[in-house]
Amino acid sequence: MKTKSLPFGRQSWPLTLIAALVLSACGSDHHSDQTASLKANVKNVVVIYAENRSFDNLYGNFPGANGLSSLYDASGKLNANYVPQKDRNGNVLSTLPQTWGGVTAGGVTPVVTQAQSAGLANAPFSIETAFQASANATLTTGTVTRDLYHRFFENQMQINGGKNDMFAAWADAGGLTMGHFDYSGSAMYKLAQQYVLADNFFQGAFGGSFLNHQYLICACAPEYPNADTAAAKPTIAALNKDASGNYLPQLTTSAASPASAMDGPPSYVLSGNITPANYFGDGKFYAVNTMQPPYQPSGNAPSSVSGNSALYANTAKATTLPPQTGVTIGDLMNAKNVSWKWYGGAWNAALTDGMQDPATARSVIYAGNSYGVATTTNVDFQPHHQPFNYYASFDPATQAANRSAHLKDYTDLVADAAAGTLPAVAFYKPEGVYNQHEGYANLTDGDAKIADLVAKLQASPQWKNMVIVITYDEFGGVWDHVAPPKGDLIGPGTRIPAIVISPFAKKGTVDHTQYDTASILRFITRVFGLDTLPGLTARDKALKASGAQPMGDLSNALTL
Repeated sequence: MKTKSLPFGRQSWPLTLIAALVLSACGSDHHSDQTASLKANVKNVVVIYAENRSFDNLYGNFPGANGLSSLYDASGKLNANYVPQKDRNGNVLSTLPQTWGGVTAGGVTPVVTQAQSAGLANAPFSIETAFQASANATLTTGTVTRDLYHRFFENQMQINGGKNDMFAAWADAGGLTMGHFDYSGSAMYKLAQQYVLADNFFQGAFGGSFLNHQYLICACAPEYPNADTAAAKPTIAALNKDASGNYLPQLTTSAASPASAMDGPPSYVLSGNITPANYFGDGKFYAVNTMQPPYQPSGNAPSSVSGNSALYANTAKATTLPPQTGVTIGDLMNAKNVSWKWYGGAWNAALTDGMQDPATARSVIYAGNSYGVATTTNVDFQPHHQPFNYYASFDPATQAANRSAHLKDYTDLVADAAAGTLPAVAFYKPEGVYNQHEGYANLTDGDAKIADLVAKLQASPQWKNMVIVITYDEFGGVWDHVAPPKGDLIGPGTRIPAIVISPFAKKGTVDHTQYDTASILRFITRVFGLDTLPGLTARDKALKASGAQPMGDLSNALTL
């Protein structure tokens, strides 16, 4: 390759290298300019965190998005892009399994039974219309369907290395995992059309709500020190190992587990809440499935109500997680004097409920109706959706001031928005009845609640400098056709919806940038000049090592 001499006595460099350096410098300049613009214009970031829906489950028919249409040819037949669901032995399923236990939740009408769910084609299907012939039932987004497995190791087994072809095999709900809704009549769908829908956004961690809420604030998994000898005896997952004795992300099936997905849901030796020691390579135990906060409101009642005991969860319970001491995005914001709050729907009512005598039945915490379905009367507050309540820095006795400053009720969010006193960063978590979670909530009620909040935020004096991000914590056990990028041992998991709403949004567009839950943290970090959480660096390193693209920070959804 010929080279060209440079002036001022510098060494000769290839022209291709010169061009690369110029482009790099230009890219750096653009990034710096954009960062300055973001900092100058974005004063409020509001994160709305709903529950348990894959992208295809709600937005598979969204125009311009990478949705279900890519799986069909012009005649409406499935094409080679669809990878059919396989049985546990790797053979293609002739039909989908039944939905074990029935399609609809208890007490919900119309009823679709297990038997009426049999015989569906091995393909994605419309939940609304699939059971018209078998059950004379047309379901809607107002129907509460049964819950599905959405756990750490099961999710990885369903993804199956990116083929996404074992969702029915390893689901406890059978064929329902392949269902989707026509969400086009919803208020949030219309917001997505007006603003920006991200169609390449993945849940940050594999599995369920507990871990993804933790990932949202720390880009990490919480630790359970010495779990194998803890007096509370938390459950430690039983996993398969490879030939070298290393743990695989595969639960060990029990001898009684049906060989075929057509014969029943799988069963495992132990699908525990804690990883075995050294699963992540550091000799420690980590909580990856639902554990309870050590402070009220918690799913575990206090041991007593004497003294300060009412403020705490019973530590003798196997699911009470010890207080966490790692660094969160809250700590980083505090360090830079960036104001923030976590607003929980029904937080005040749940706090009062949690501090009752342990013999008293809860009426707010995990309290749906007699069938376990959330209603406006039985709001079904979920304590494991409140991630900061697991941290020692929010101890209700020793850190009461910090707790009071940052952990708030939804009513405070509405008041702050109206008064123009929202903090720089606000997180909102709806209570059960409004969070859209399968098994106890429908889509319609949550859609109306979240859309109403967006309208309130748009009416706020702070709207002109606001970015709202609406997303879901995880997939809820529901199939999606897009393979997650290969990251680290925590995730990312299945693709989920995300909507970016702002005066600065690239309105009416679909953003194909690769994102995950921690892209929200990346955006907050960039806008407010925070230090970088170690988990973000670890995810970047893992993505690079696997040849995957880095995660974006949501800025591509904006005109800034």
